[in-house]
Amino acid sequence: MRWMNINDSLILTKKCRAKGIERMNGLSVRQTFHQHNKYQMVLSAVHMVYRLVNSTYNVKELSLRLTRLLCQFIKASSSSIYILDPEKKRVVAVAVYNNKINIFLDKKKDISNIPEKENGVARGKTIFEKHLIGLPLVADDFLGAIFVRRKKGERAFTEFDQNILAVIAEQSVTAIKNLQLYEDQQKMVLGSIKFIGKLMARQNQLASLHAPVYFKIVKSLAEKLHMNQYGISCLHYASILHDAGAIDVPYEILSKRSQLTPEEFKVIRNHPAKSVELIKPVAFLKPVLPIVLYHHEKYDGTGYPSGLKREQIPLGARIMAVVDAFEAMTIGRPYKDGLSIQDAINELRRNSGTQFDPTVVETFCELAKQKIFRKYLSSMKR
Repeated sequence: MRWMNINDSLILTKKCRAKGIERMNGLSVRQTFHQHNKYQMVLSAVHMVYRLVNSTYNVKELSLRLTRLLCQFIKASSSSIYILDPEKKRVVAVAVYNNKINIFLDKKKDISNIPEKENGVARGKTIFEKHLIGLPLVADDFLGAIFVRRKKGERAFTEFDQNILAVIAEQSVTAIKNLQLYEDQQKMVLGSIKFIGKLMARQNQLASLHAPVYFKIVKSLAEKLHMNQYGISCLHYASILHDAGAIDVPYEILSKRSQLTPEEFKVIRNHPAKSVELIKPVAFLKPVLPIVLYHHEKYDGTGYPSGLKREQIPLGARIMAVVDAFEAMTIGRPYKDGLSIQDAINELRRNSGTQFDPTVVETFCELAKQKIFRKYLSSMKR
């Protein structure tokens, strides 16, 4: 009898282990590995949706990003999410992605021809076909539906594809519901803020009450400068609230037709801080405060209240500084006639790099060449 050396023993042990694994629970190594991959995919889908949900602040953005995620995970040629109005029980918005174009449709004419099959899924039905899977989004009520599609000739969907879609749908439902409630709350607060702004304007007859297109101009600049949707939402609130502190400025100063005295100018300079004091108690407006506080800072550091310069000033505040100045120059003041649009643009250019951020001014001037933006500027000149 020949004794095995160490190498023979190791080889035999490996063979025995391999055979044991092959027969473990009646599964082959290949099957076990395949199941492990599926498990990893499910975990990865949950993790991706969790990260996406925690970095998204409105239903539109969440829906658009989810459609991209679906195509990535399920290898679909297109995906879509339908959002249902819980009161009217009809589809009011559709997010679509086809691996090239990602769009959000919320106009009645764009979503008026939704097939009955898709409408049925939004109301609780399920579709599982070779090249189409559709699942309802259900919380306390039906929120909408989620779909993935493959083209004819592409491989058919599997049960596992349906399971992955179900996992993503389940993770998304709570987020969509919470964002809808949050957006409803924001609309209520925004309505109250606008109402307060109108009351302030009547009480103080504020010459600085902004034109209706003010935010359209601010938003156009923000989008061109690649500000995200959350930042633009903050700008929306800031554009309404940034002069709220003017309620504490005596009317005789606001309406004065001659140059302000140093003491009067000191009162004016204090209004950003007063605005912050007024809106600080509203918790969700906290990100708006720096924009409101610093929209009178200058790019070269000579502004107020803190003498910030360049990128120390929030981008939203730098944008609003340019739009505020343009509006003030074109509508004029009690002691000064307004400039023409072109003269005001020239004045912005002249103060670029000192009073204003050069990038914001350059973007403003570029947009001013576009017909729709020019129309906004004309509407501002009252």
